[in-house]
Amino acid sequence: MKNIRISGLVLALSMLGSYGLANPTDEAISSISPPAIIPPALLTEASASVPVPSPQPEPAQQTVLASGEEADPADDPADVHPETALTGSEGIGPVTKLPLPRYVSLKASKGNVRRGPSRTHRIDWVFTRRNMPLQVTAEYGHWRRVQDQEGVGGWIHHSLISGVRTVLIRTDMLEMHVRPQQISATTAKLELGVIARLDRCMPEWCRVSVAGYKGWIPRDTIWGVDPTETVD
Repeated sequence: MKNIRISGLVLALSMLGSYGLANPTDEAISSISPPAIIPPALLTEASASVPVPSPQPEPAQQTVLASGEEADPADDPADVHPETALTGSEGIGPVTKLPLPRYVSLKASKGNVRRGPSRTHRIDWVFTRRNMPLQVTAEYGHWRRVQDQEGVGGWIHHSLISGVRTVLIRTDMLEMHVRPQQISATTAKLELGVIARLDRCMPEWCRVSVAGYKGWIPRDTIWGVDPTETVD
C-alpha cells in the first residue's frame, strides 16, 4: 500500500501488481485496497452561496461571465420586473424550449445572482462554487431564474451556466459501488457536500464520476436530479 498526497488529499493506491492480479475481480479489489475517501472541494467562502449586503454600490457592467468578459448591454431588457418573467406553458421554457424546471451547473467560479432578469437589478447572492448543480425555474431573454439545493437563488446570466449535469452528495461517507447493487464492491466513499458529474440514472441508482473514480450511488442520496427523471 502506498499513500500519495495530491493537492492536500491523501488517496490510497493499491499496488495490485505485487499481488499478481492482472485482472482482479470486484471482490479482490475490495479486499486489497480500501476505498478512497473523497472530501468536498475547499471553498473560499463558508457557503457556496454568499449573500450581498445592502445597500450595495452597483457599477455598470458588473455581471461576471465565464469568459471573463462583460455582457453585451443589448442582453438586458429594459425595465424588467421579476413578476413579468415567463415560465412557459406545460413545463416548457419560452426561450430555450427546454423543460422547466430543469437542472444545470455553474460554469464559472463566480456568478452574480440578481433580484430580476437584468443588470439594473441588485445582486442578492454570489454563487462561488464551480460546477455546483442549480435548478432553472424560469427564463427571460438571456437570463435564467435558478436556485440551489437550499432554495437560495435569483436571476443569473445564461453564459454563467452549463447543461453539463452534476449532483450534490447529501449523505456523509456515501459508498460508491462498482455496480448498482449494495452488495457490490465499494470504489470510494464520498463526504457530504461533494459535487460529482452525473453520467446516467436508473430508477433507483445513478452513475457518477468524481476525482477519477466512477461508480453507482442510490438516487435518493443526491440533489440535482428529479425522482422520476431518466438520464442516459
